[in-house]
Amino acid sequence: MNIRDKHILLTGAAGGMGRILAAELHARGARLSLIDANAEALQQVAGELDGTAAIVGDLSTIDGCSAVAAGAAEAHGPVDVLINLAGMMSFRCYEEEDPAMIERIVQVNLLGAMQLTRAVLPDMIGRNQGRIVNVGSIFGSIAFAYFTAYSASKFGLRGFSEALRRELNDTGIRVMYVAPRAVKTPLNTGRIMRMGEATKMNMDEPEYVVRKIIRAIDNDRREVYIGFPESLFVGINVLLPRLVDRALAAQNRIARTFAREED
Repeated sequence: MNIRDKHILLTGAAGGMGRILAAELHARGARLSLIDANAEALQQVAGELDGTAAIVGDLSTIDGCSAVAAGAAEAHGPVDVLINLAGMMSFRCYEEEDPAMIERIVQVNLLGAMQLTRAVLPDMIGRNQGRIVNVGSIFGSIAFAYFTAYSASKFGLRGFSEALRRELNDTGIRVMYVAPRAVKTPLNTGRIMRMGEATKMNMDEPEYVVRKIIRAIDNDRREVYIGFPESLFVGINVLLPRLVDRALAAQNRIARTFAREED
């Protein structure tokens, strides 16, 4: 898909990867509606990109998602491409997890993407064209200890993407699922970074992941898993999950120490 002059709605646009993706899409001639809950950071990003609409929105509620979709349509007309990038993460022993955080992770990472897709989909179906790009995670295929709520939300996003792709198979609408491994963004706190160093966890630069996302859109890819050997382990986990249990056991013991630290 050629994204020049296409109206792209991007959530999480003020985040570490979102602002890089917004700049790249803008440079390629897309018309952007940028969404984020952080008003100040969002205005800063939008202010650097001429003609961009900045829409402050809360994706954790149905009304918030509806308002975001309406604001985007008012700014640039029908949405051609929806990129569900917004996400939240928590790294903690599950028995110590804040119940409110569990709910918010699922609301933003999964239900927000589902509700926003529901809001823009009727118009896409009416025009028989459009792209839904759900940015998930390797954690949505390989559930990692101490990222339990996050992993569950990304498993859900992957399942949503697969089901909707099959539902829309006979239309001109494409559903893509892009799953990076860990990315060096502010979403990964100091504890996560220290744990990553101790366990030798592979992490990618956000610019690299952004290029992969744009390439997936350009080539109408259905699924993209970013990073080796993590992408290999995705397939192994499907066939031999207990083997992956054993492979991750030592790493999990190291991670437990960091998961119990205070931020």
